[in-house]
Amino acid sequence: MIRFPEVLVIGPKGESLGVMGRYAALQTADRYGLDLLCVAPMAKPPVCKILDYGKFRFEAQKKQREAKKNQHIVEIKEIQLTPQIGVHDLETKVRAAIGWLQDGDKVKVGVRFRGRQLSHVEVGEEVMNKFIALVDEYAVVEKKPVLDGKWLSGVLASKVKK
Repeated sequence: MIRFPEVLVIGPKGESLGVMGRYAALQTADRYGLDLLCVAPMAKPPVCKILDYGKFRFEAQKKQREAKKNQHIVEIKEIQLTPQIGVHDLETKVRAAIGWLQDGDKVKVGVRFRGRQLSHVEVGEEVMNKFIALVDEYAVVEKKPVLDGKWLSGVLASKVKK
């Protein structure tokens, strides 16, 4: 599948075999009983390496699996509060948020105002500040609470890195 008339050939042990024509490079790879793979097609001249392609693909897939296993995708979990939330309801929501924060996720906290509650935003801010104070040991305020329409919302990021 190599279309270049001349290529720089790298041997199976990493040594440079020099610039060769396409057919000479393929014959050299055949003498080793291995494959010829173009590793740098944009170079002048293009660089091809003699290697076992099956083993090369297996190693590449293995690296990809290992990288995927080690990555942690941070999710944003959401908690909704109201200005008149009870103490025990607030504690329950705090426990849920602490669990998510210990897993390394972010938590979006929202206080929903309905009807006349919107005229007393300070009550919702008080609930939000109380919530943030309760999870302070596990979280950092990433986005300060902002009133957007009928919602007062902010984002908390985890202090724990997993």
